[in-house]
Amino acid sequence: MPLASDHAYRDLPANARVGLLGGTFDPIHLGHLILAEEARLQLNLDRVFLLPAGEPPHKQGRPITPVEHRIHMVELATVESPHLWVSRIDADRPGPHYSIDTVRLLRQALNPRTEIFFLMGADSLRDLPTWYQPQELLAECTIAALTRPFVDVQWAKLEHTLPGIQKHVILLKMPALEIASTTLRERVRAGISIRFQTVRAVEAYIAKHGLYSR
Repeated sequence: MPLASDHAYRDLPANARVGLLGGTFDPIHLGHLILAEEARLQLNLDRVFLLPAGEPPHKQGRPITPVEHRIHMVELATVESPHLWVSRIDADRPGPHYSIDTVRLLRQALNPRTEIFFLMGADSLRDLPTWYQPQELLAECTIAALTRPFVDVQWAKLEHTLPGIQKHVILLKMPALEIASTTLRERVRAGISIRFQTVRAVEAYIAKHGLYSR
């Protein structure tokens, strides 16, 4: 779908359920799209917003593809889905960007009765206590964590650091699919095909602009 503008947030039903999927998307791949679609289906979401990060706080100091390239790739990957929208809310504001700030900004744009689900992998849930203001994030939205192979959620440890966290988390099942943006970048750099790991349009965009080749 096209980039989300004000109407994309306001034309939802009063009691809408929306998912937020943030990430660097460098590049976006099928794992991201499957995560978004599985969350939409399992949570009965009206819309999922993909939020390319401008300056990810956990990746400062690492070379990152310019955000405009990453946004274009996310647009290309979601163009055929009426339920997936691309939001520039993180890309168009100064960083570093923290999840709690993103959720609060989107809550201001959405109908007050909209229910927000913040999507993440189980590995991110495991590391949630290290995030910026995690307790406030739990108060603003519901965390929807998708299970990942070989990642166990240690609830006792999480509850010790973030009391009551289980009441704010829903675990979702996800097909076992190990695709990572890091691997795609390495394969492109090595001249190895990334076919079937991202959509054809993104693959063509990477080749056209020479991304990751150096």
